[in-house]
Amino acid sequence: QVQLVESGGGLVQAGGSLRLSCEPSGIIVSFNTMGWYRQAPGKQRELVARTTSDGSTYYADSVKGRFTISRDYAENTVYLLMDSLKPEDTAVYYCHAAVRRVDATVDNYWGQGTQVTVSS
Repeated sequence: QVQLVESGGGLVQAGGSLRLSCEPSGIIVSFNTMGWYRQAPGKQRELVARTTSDGSTYYADSVKGRFTISRDYAENTVYLLMDSLKPEDTAVYYCHAAVRRVDATVDNYWGQGTQVTVSS
């Protein structure tokens, strides 16, 4: 069983920075994709940033230029550095990882979520 363990959330003032970390525990697998989603109260979960095993990255328009996703392949860990935080970044942030099997099916894994609160 694979579990994703997140850390690094907290309370920060607008304009500040936080770094989220996500590492797997349990059975070690090689993830094709690792990324971060967030869900604010009353809103749907949305993709924030994602990185794939070929090195490509994706960012939501709302965080481009402020957030940076990175991955440590040796430690199988993914990070999200969040700079210039805004109150609208307040949400629960979830780590996500996916493994594509040989038969093209995909196994998805989620972390338990970490709260990020940005005060104005």
